[in-house]
Amino acid sequence: MALSSNDISIGQTFEQVLVEDLKRTQLVQYAGASGDYNPLHTDEVFAKEVAGYPTVFAHGMLTMGMTGKLLTDTLGDGMLVRYGGRFTSQVFPGDTLTAQATVESMDTEDGAAVVNLTVATSNQDGVVVFSGSATGRLDA
Repeated sequence: MALSSNDISIGQTFEQVLVEDLKRTQLVQYAGASGDYNPLHTDEVFAKEVAGYPTVFAHGMLTMGMTGKLLTDTLGDGMLVRYGGRFTSQVFPGDTLTAQATVESMDTEDGAAVVNLTVATSNQDGVVVFSGSATGRLDA
């Protein structure tokens, strides 16, 4: 069920744990699903010895996609109008990610009520790994 303007208020925050203990298998599965086989995400030797990273790390779009789950779970299916952001830190195997969406404003767009949200996903150490914004339609 989608949110209505009666269900939310400015400053309200929604939070969801997206993944606990991210597994390397999930990185490989995402590589297959997305077609992005960059070895930084799946090849330990390449990530360490060639690129100088401590280990492989998640695709940014995997983090963004997982964050999007908070938005669709909160707003309802088919209610997300816009969603964008930037990757601010790497996500490594073993990380736990938690996303927060905060209501910044409510407005009308093309005759429909909408909510504007800021979004941030952090790891278990409180490091923000993704930040952005989203707009979703609200039920009348």
